[in-house]
Amino acid sequence: MTDLVRLEVADGIGTVRLDRPPMNALNAEIQRGLVAACREAEQRRDVAAVVVYGGEKVFAAGADIKEMETMSYTDMVDHSALLQDFTRALARLPKPTVAAVTGYALGGGCEVALACDWRIAADDAKLGQPEILLGIIPGAGGTQRLARLVGPAKAKDLVLTGRFVGAEEALAIGLVDRVVPAAEVYDAARSMLAPFVGGPAYAVRAAKEAVDRGLEVDLETGLEIERTLFAGLFATKDRATGMRSFVENGPGKATFEGA
Repeated sequence: MTDLVRLEVADGIGTVRLDRPPMNALNAEIQRGLVAACREAEQRRDVAAVVVYGGEKVFAAGADIKEMETMSYTDMVDHSALLQDFTRALARLPKPTVAAVTGYALGGGCEVALACDWRIAADDAKLGQPEILLGIIPGAGGTQRLARLVGPAKAKDLVLTGRFVGAEEALAIGLVDRVVPAAEVYDAARSMLAPFVGGPAYAVRAAKEAVDRGLEVDLETGLEIERTLFAGLFATKDRATGMRSFVENGPGKATFEGA
């Protein structure tokens, strides 16, 4: 991993911390660091869920334009795979994820937030995909994940104009899930993930996979994905524990092992 990206773990929740002052510009080093942090978070059994956080002032103001400005077409052919790898690694993390957005989440920073399951934004946050203003388009998933999240019309509005949206508009169009005072963003993200600590880890993983994979296929295929994952959970200890607890004590009282 790199010093620009850290995985910090406390009380069952991992924090992937972006740390490249002043604006957390997403250069190649930080992109590779995100991939490594996601892989570590996936493997660690003491991590039930993950917050992605850029600090109190800014989430990530975009890609490192100085780094990209000198790239040729062939340079970008090679680099573009990494552009999608780091957001894909986050999107495929089989644990719940929340982007804790402060300040700016623009361009690649917005794409990092889009790769999370949920987004909590500061009331003064600004989000957007301004790549069009540089003569390019989003390249780390912005055209695809944004359209799936807010619909094609709203996505085209943001992508084709490059305009920024404030937190309240982002909430109204479904780009973020919750808006809180800036000082409360990180704590709110951790609170949102706290219920997953000590939960049925394989059921949570299966539920996330069923929704994400199901969105990419037709209904019948999605139902088959769900059926297969549902049946597979009958091989877990947590399924037996949860059902036995329900029969004996009623709902919501099971103590799971994550196994």
